[in-house]
Amino acid sequence: MNDRSFKTQRRRIRLKDFDYSSPGAYFVTICTNIRNQNTFGEITTRGMECNAAGMMVSKVWDSLMERFPIVLDEFIVMPDHVHGIIICRIP
Repeated sequence: MNDRSFKTQRRRIRLKDFDYSSPGAYFVTICTNIRNQNTFGEITTRGMECNAAGMMVSKVWDSLMERFPIVLDEFIVMPDHVHGIIICRIP
């Protein structure tokens, strides 16, 4: 058996006829290509401690409002993924 036979099928979670460029709040999760690896830092007794890659992701997130007509809400960097809420007000 090759490695491909173990990969799961990814289910589609987008609504079929929904216009994702329309105004609204969107919850976003972005995962690294290698899960369970501390790509962005690690969780310690003091909380999440970002490494250079984690700090870069935070900096890019903070700069998104300069490039797009959006408002940024909550955001968190985790060791192998990030979560955030993006509010689009202008279609």
